[in-house]
Amino acid sequence: MTRTLVDTSAYSAFFRGHSGVKALFQKIDEIVLSPVVLGELRAGFIAGAHRRKNERELDLFLRSSRVSIASVDEETSGFYAAIVHGLRAAGTPIPTNDIWIAASAMQHGLRVITTDRHFAKIPQILCEVLAVE
Repeated sequence: MTRTLVDTSAYSAFFRGHSGVKALFQKIDEIVLSPVVLGELRAGFIAGAHRRKNERELDLFLRSSRVSIASVDEETSGFYAAIVHGLRAAGTPIPTNDIWIAASAMQHGLRVITTDRHFAKIPQILCEVLAVE
């Protein structure tokens, strides 16, 4: 069974119709989203011109039996701290929200699907960085 945490960038590529991302999503048994990803998506929807359409698509996506939401809790904070420490020691900072997303993936043993290359700087997680043009 393939369980994968989908980053905001991969979700967005999927809904923009990127064929490679769509094909990958079809192969995943369980698509997991972080509450941080949901927050990023909804913030983008509020600022965008197609808020209602995007909210409807997200709602339909979340209703799928293949989609679940990862918890973010006290345990997640320990993974977050370990990732921050490692990134600081390596001199490779990345956006804070992405560290929380990675911490959720680490906590739940999930591979991250993303288009953001900076996830590859986090040695504690498995990630697949998709090339999207």
